[in-house]
Parts: sequence; structure tokens; C-alpha cells
Amino acid sequence: MILGSSFQNCPTLREIRDQGACGSCWSVSPIENFRHRICIHSNGKNHVRLSAVDLISCCNYCGNGCHGGDPYEAWNYWMQNGIVSGGPYNSNQGCRPYEFASCDHIMNGTRPPCGDYLPTPGCIQKCEDSYNVPYGKDLNFGSDVYSVGEDETQIQLEILKNGPVETDFVVYEDFLQYKSGVYQHEKGGYLGGHAVKILGWGVDKTTKTPYWIIANSWNSDWGENGYFRMLRGRNECLIESGIVAGIPKLNK
Repeated sequence: MILGSSFQNCPTLREIRDQGACGSCWSVSPIENFRHRICIHSNGKNHVRLSAVDLISCCNYCGNGCHGGDPYEAWNYWMQNGIVSGGPYNSNQGCRPYEFASCDHIMNGTRPPCGDYLPTPGCIQKCEDSYNVPYGKDLNFGSDVYSVGEDETQIQLEILKNGPVETDFVVYEDFLQYKSGVYQHEKGGYLGGHAVKILGWGVDKTTKTPYWIIANSWNSDWGENGYFRMLRGRNECLIESGIVAGIPKLNK
């Protein structure tokens, strides 16, 4: 099982983002959840793409921009300050498009290596010259932000009712070797945290292992076309401890 019937009008849910050479998972993952929930709660009428770089650069209490941040504060910023539109890198879409090119995060693929994180962009509260809506009128807001409990069924019900959820988990060295299958931590040291989007669940046909379907932000060359599966129901790597969700304000 991947998604409920309420998701059918929002095919962009399956898109995979690339955070590029910026430690912005804390922004990119919530941003994707914001726009999906806007689409779902508008019954597929509003497909706005929101600007991760607006959040990275302008939320001064979220953390350290391209050097990490707090995804829960990203949700609060959406509700309190609003976030403008913005498409992928080099797309010229929206008010503030993403500013970091796609790159190879771990594997040796077809893209240039990411290398060290780039500097955090400055907070520019002005839209691109080619975009004809003023910054202040382009803001999209959330109306509510809340944590979802660790209970597996509660998480599933939230996804079915309101859309994908954002979470963060503990990253160990063996996660960097992930190619396919249901990930469970077995060996290797602690590396840090990583924010991602859970959009569904299932059971592996061969091993009968229950899993979450999770979208990463390391482009579609990584893992299972940009996704990975993680053991479900046992709080693997604390994946079920940090679930955050929210409701959009549809009338800006």
C-alpha cells in the first residue's frame, strides 16, 4: 500500500527533490510536506511549489541554514511567517527558486559530486524579476502544526487523512551503503540526523518485513529511485519518534 484515494489528484507527491550541496534536509522535507498538504486539502486545485531557499535563508531561529536546522521550527515558520513559491534549481518557477544544483551525494553516478556544503543564501524578501507577484502577496501559510505520536496506526491514519508526514531519524554509517530493500541498522557508528518524508507503507513480499515508504532528498539516482524503505513498527533509528504534520491555510 502506498497512498490513499485522497492523493490521486496530487501526482507530484511522488517527485524526488535534491537538496544539492546544502545541508537543508530540515527545510526540503518540510517544504515538500507543506505543498503536498496544500494540494490534498484543496482537492487537487492548488499545486503550488514552495521555496525551500526562502525557508533556509530567512528563518533565523530554525538553525544554521546550509549547515543544518530544526525541521519542527520549519513547520512553525510556515505557520507564523509564511513561505513564498519557488520551483527546482534553474527552473525560473515561482518567487524564489532553489539555488543549489543537483549533485551526487554518496554514489558515483552521472552528476558532479556534492563536495562541501555551500554558504547559506541571504534572506531576500523579494521575488525574481520574472515573477509578477510581490513577495508579501505570494506567501503561503499553515494554520496548525502538531506532533504525531509514535504509534504505527496513528501515523498511518494521519497519512491517510491529511497527507505525507515529515520525520527525522538517526543516521548510521551503514545507511550510506543503502541500495535497495528494507533498511535496518546493523553496524557502523552514529553520523547525525536526517529529515525525510514518509508517504506510505507496505510489507516486503519476500521477507514479510513491514516497512515505511520514505522519500529522500538526494535525487532519483540514490536508493530505490530516490526512495528507501525502513523497518516499520519498531521505531527503527527513532524514525517514529519525530513525526510532525500540519494543516495549510488555503485562503492566503
